[in-house]
Amino acid sequence: MDAITPITYTCTYTDFDTDMTAMITPSEVVEHLYCPRFTYFMNCLDIPQHEELRYKVLKGRELHEKREVENREYIRKKIGCVNKDVSVYIASRNLRIRGIVDEVLELNDGTLAPLDYKFAEYNDFTFETYKIQSVLYALLIMENYNKPVKKGFICYIKSSNKIKEIIYSEQDICYTKDVINEIFNIILKGYYPKKTKYQNKCIDCCYRNICV
Repeated sequence: MDAITPITYTCTYTDFDTDMTAMITPSEVVEHLYCPRFTYFMNCLDIPQHEELRYKVLKGRELHEKREVENREYIRKKIGCVNKDVSVYIASRNLRIRGIVDEVLELNDGTLAPLDYKFAEYNDFTFETYKIQSVLYALLIMENYNKPVKKGFICYIKSSNKIKEIIYSEQDICYTKDVINEIFNIILKGYYPKKTKYQNKCIDCCYRNICV
């Protein structure tokens, strides 16, 4: 089931002055969900995480380069795609989000959908980070293309390109905007947030030596 773990959220998203801060990327939102202190170290103290040294990041970049030259038409036809835009740079001044969507698909019902490739194995459970990233892409697409987006797709490369469909709900959208709001509160106010409650995440964290 593709539901986000928390049951209920009240949307408190606020449109910040677009000249006050730089835009953030979906990857930064994902890092924040992993641990809020990533936002503080990266955006307030400007300490890079040197992610280019991490194996999964390198493999992910290699995957995206290969994806652009490989034939994936059979995947798109399977999910009802009639047209596509590949590697789309897209941004929103309202959301303060910018990034590159792997593929923007036009479906046979006239709606659009993001397709995101993951260098990962398929799992019946959809990680919160995967779903929120997909919702972010959906919000960017809706604003820039001015067309409805009801669902998105994740392609799991390590499981023979198995596709998972993500259906968006109002709760998903509201929660995602609340997360954006939380991130910009940290950036604008510069306060030191609580770290993740999952201690196992700290073991491989690039900030573990300066996080107290």
